[in-house]
Amino acid sequence: MSYRMISPKELYKKMKMGEKTYLLDVRAEEKFMDFHIEGPGLVTHNVPKTNILEGGEEMVTVPTEGEVIITCTTGNSAAKCAAILSKKDDNILVLEGGVTAWKEFLKTL
Repeated sequence: MSYRMISPKELYKKMKMGEKTYLLDVRAEEKFMDFHIEGPGLVTHNVPKTNILEGGEEMVTVPTEGEVIITCTTGNSAAKCAAILSKKDDNILVLEGGVTAWKEFLKTL
């Protein structure tokens, strides 16, 4: 199995429509607490990337229905985690550009 990419604009559209979406933020807890993506229909969880990279897919329980969007600061760590998590789930997406791209996208609204 593999993962797909989703743009900040596509995520925003899902949120506007109130689609229930699971967002997994793999940044360190301090960065997550400082800022994280929130919105209608979004269920956000923080699991630091080290937990996933060292412990594998057993470290995270992801929903079997709907999409799981993984994000980090720039998208690189999210892609590494997605490669692991997509071994057992085919509903894994990575937010292009991560939280940095999300913040830039918000400036255009």
